[in-house]
Amino acid sequence: MARPRGAMSNASRTPDKTDPRAVADVPSSRTEIDAFLSTARAVQPAGGRGRLIFALDATMSRQPTWDRACALQADMFEEAGRIGGLDVKLVYFRGFGECRASKWVGDARRLAELMTRIDCRGGHTQIRKVLSCAIEETRKQKVQALVYVGDCMEENVDELCARAGELGLLGVPAFLFQEGGDRDAEAAFREIARLTKGAYCPFNSASAKELGDLLKAVAAYAAGGRAALAALEKRGGAGARPLIEQMK
Repeated sequence: MARPRGAMSNASRTPDKTDPRAVADVPSSRTEIDAFLSTARAVQPAGGRGRLIFALDATMSRQPTWDRACALQADMFEEAGRIGGLDVKLVYFRGFGECRASKWVGDARRLAELMTRIDCRGGHTQIRKVLSCAIEETRKQKVQALVYVGDCMEENVDELCARAGELGLLGVPAFLFQEGGDRDAEAAFREIARLTKGAYCPFNSASAKELGDLLKAVAAYAAGGRAALAALEKRGGAGARPLIEQMK
């Protein structure tokens, strides 16, 4: 049985020029970190600018840790912004069937600013729409990676796996980061990661910094490949060295 996620809300705001448009339809163990690093190389673009979809669960259960999560995500956007060559689409869901996506944006700071203005609202997860969005976008133009941050899963897992399998066939790895210890979510996230040849990592206050460093390293690699990783390491980026070592 899915656990409560707060009062449901039908509220929606009138979109403005910065508001995204609606879309259609535990600490980490060393083994888990190594698994993340060993698969992160799949995000490098074959040529031109990299494209990364960053998806967030913005339902009420994430409110207590939202500020911390925003800080981690903003750091990743900032790292991508330093390097250039990375376009990011922000996707989030909340409330009663509300799932929104930004346009592809090359200026990471704009997305970081947008993310800090998102407020959490009660509702159920809509991971299926996130996966469908990634499939639709990569059919138009190659997407290097999908990153998803959430804490629960309240959907039909077989339907999610069907879409994850399709995403895997398109060559888009999904990197899933879980807050908290919901076992249903963990099982689903691990399977989605397996089907897409991506990775799963849990995180909380004890491991948030390490995962933040890894997020920045993934962003650097997606944007600029190994040269960008080397530059990040020279600037003291803690997540760069483990990734470089895995790629030897």
